[in-house]
Amino acid sequence: MSTINITQDLFEETVLADGIVLVDFWAEWCGPCKSFAPVFEASSEKHSDITFAKVDTEVEQQLSGGLGIQSIPTIMAFRDGVQVFSQPGALPEAALEDLIGQIEALDMEAIHKEIAEHQAAHADDHEHGPGCSH
Repeated sequence: MSTINITQDLFEETVLADGIVLVDFWAEWCGPCKSFAPVFEASSEKHSDITFAKVDTEVEQQLSGGLGIQSIPTIMAFRDGVQVFSQPGALPEAALEDLIGQIEALDMEAIHKEIAEHQAAHADDHEHGPGCSH
């Protein structure tokens, strides 16, 4: 599978889907983004079971701003609708493959249980939105 371009309208639907979703936030003028693009594309060809998505930060400024993207490229990873990784900077091929292996090895049942317990324990504290840091 090759990479797909996603917009604000498709972002939530894409990242909340089952399985692993990697998102590359990039811009045409960004040198490191251009050097990372072939690495991201090659990895997408190796892992047909993973969704590789790209967000053009120049076109999708509201989405990028809402997610707090301040440096590009930024890679975000989601598994089964849970954000499990976010880091600015282009990754070398070996680091991207290592990241994918770590995401595949996650115990999502335990992660979902921990999220549910946290939400139950703090239900009266505040809204748990995307910006909740605990």
